[in-house]
Formats: sequence, structure tokens, C-alpha cells
Amino acid sequence: RSLHVTSTHIFVPAKYYIEVVKMDTSDWYDGSCELVNAFNYICKKWRLPILWYLSQGNFRYYELKRQLFGITNIMLTRSLQDLESHGMIWRKQYSENPPHVEYGLTDQGNKIIPVLKVLEEWGEMQVEFEKRVSS
Repeated sequence: RSLHVTSTHIFVPAKYYIEVVKMDTSDWYDGSCELVNAFNYICKKWRLPILWYLSQGNFRYYELKRQLFGITNIMLTRSLQDLESHGMIWRKQYSENPPHVEYGLTDQGNKIIPVLKVLEEWGEMQVEFEKRVSS
């Protein structure tokens, strides 16, 4: 599978895309809606694609970087650190020669994957629906 992130669009295999819009809640939101909190957390530009790739298995840093078209080293490092600090992914450093780091999903990170798969299925159905409506 291939994800490409540009602006606020996440292209999930060529058949469909998900438009991610971070809600501006600064004036009216009091922090009490769990759904808004969840979307605001996972919908930062690189978190969703990183979680999606890690759902397919463990990756080394540069394997992830190759999969995430357009991400800089700084953004990948910050995103991975952020996901790790929130308990969504784990990081293991190997002292082998050459040294390397591997990332994977924690139990907490794995909990969101079924939700993402349902969202992916919905995206496929929505694209088909829109094709039927527009023809």
C-alpha cells in the first residue's frame, strides 16, 4: 500500500483519498468531546500515515522515510518522538554494526488500526457512491 501526504489530503492507494481537516476549536471548544480530541490527535499531518505503515509491521527509520513521500528527517523524528511519548509506538535501538533503530505499534497503537480499516472501507464505498451520483 502507498500513502502520500500533500497538504491536508492523505492518498490511500490510488482509488480514494481522505481529506483531513484539523478543526479550529480555539474559540468554542472546551475539550470535553472525545471524538474531537481523537481527530485532533491523529489528524496531524504525519501521524496517520506513520500509524498506517506501522500497522503492517515493524520498520527501521529509513524504511519509514522511504514510504512517507515528502517527509523531512526533522518531521519524521518529531512525529515518531511524539507518537512514542503518547504510547502509540515503541522504539528499539540495536547496538549491532551498523547500529539501527526499529519502530512498531504498541498495544495502544494497535487499538486504532481497526478504526482506520473501517475508515478505509468507508472511503472505498464513498468513492463508488460519488461515481454513481456524478454519472
